[in-house]
Amino acid sequence: MKLKPISTAILLAILPTSAVFAGGLDRSGQSIQAFLQPGNYAEVGISVLDPDVSGTSKTSGFEGEKISDMADDYSFINAAIKVQATDKISLGLIYDQPFGADAQYDAATNSFGNGSEGTSVEVKTQNLTALIGYQPTENWNFYAGPVWQTVEADIKLRGQAYSVLSGYNIKLEEEEAFGWLAGFAYQIPEIALKTSITYRSEIKHDASSHETSLLPQVAQDPRVSPGLTAEQKYAFPLLGHIDSKVNATTPQSVNIDFQTGVAPNTLAFANVRWVHWDQFTVSPQLLNTLGQDLISYSDDQWSANVGVGHKFSDKWSASTSIGWDSGAGNPVTTLGPTEGYWSLGLGAQYSPAENYFIQAGVKHLWLGDAHAQTGGNVVAEFEDNNAWAYGMKIGYRF
Repeated sequence: MKLKPISTAILLAILPTSAVFAGGLDRSGQSIQAFLQPGNYAEVGISVLDPDVSGTSKTSGFEGEKISDMADDYSFINAAIKVQATDKISLGLIYDQPFGADAQYDAATNSFGNGSEGTSVEVKTQNLTALIGYQPTENWNFYAGPVWQTVEADIKLRGQAYSVLSGYNIKLEEEEAFGWLAGFAYQIPEIALKTSITYRSEIKHDASSHETSLLPQVAQDPRVSPGLTAEQKYAFPLLGHIDSKVNATTPQSVNIDFQTGVAPNTLAFANVRWVHWDQFTVSPQLLNTLGQDLISYSDDQWSANVGVGHKFSDKWSASTSIGWDSGAGNPVTTLGPTEGYWSLGLGAQYSPAENYFIQAGVKHLWLGDAHAQTGGNVVAEFEDNNAWAYGMKIGYRF
């Protein structure tokens, strides 16, 4: 059973294995599969997520208030190039946008809005990974390289759910930092078997931030801040605006990828991903004064994606997959109020010629129910939500 042609005909990651509602802020899944393609290879792709996330307020005095769709649509791109410099040395460069968040609450929602402006969050990251691989034999590939990453954010908290924090803003200027990755792959081309394990380090950012409170004097009002100490009431107006450094460490992770031929022109494939979100906390100085965190997660994220691909002809291939994500603990932050997902995906590939192809795919995600909290208190419940993901990729061999 010789299946080598299909091992390169169907690229398994037609859509990212992770999405915005995966554990924590995980988005792209950080795949390096383009680097493991044979010969010289380049690709560029785009993914779009269209989520629908609504809920019900649990905020005191506003119980039962409906929270309309708060999740913005978003898109992100990825690109990669791999060059087989010699029989034993390969070089690669991969660009992706691994972590992020986009949310916008209705301004008219009392729990998360003030009538003129709603709670909003935008978090962006970019990764550029350089790789060098060593192939001592046809079967083995050992690789490693540095990772350059940027992170930036713009977050506004509004409404009664945040109590004295309503009116709080934070802007993180784009900050760059470096990490690394390492891994190995093993393959048996004759049966289309290929497996790889890739570790990515955490990346520590000391980001410049500007925090402001639109109404710092509210901390002096005992009707809305009975729990604050005298020191906190004194400190809050003094810290009504502050520039400081914020530690934002993106987590370490491990990706395990596997594929094998199971019949003529048919592949089975799987991906397992672990991300170390446990005890992840971002606590800017002004919020820390009041004993609050901006973002925190309590559990590690686990995700899996399994499926089958089939080559129907020299020009057409297709795949289907099932995905699962554990989330990163529940209750969750109000900035991304779902816990993991189940997904079902379909994809197709058209190859007009042997050296290039076009892929397209769609996934439906059933998002996990979650309780959203601020300051340790549950303020909303989000249930029965879903999302659609779409992707397109062009690959070229040279």
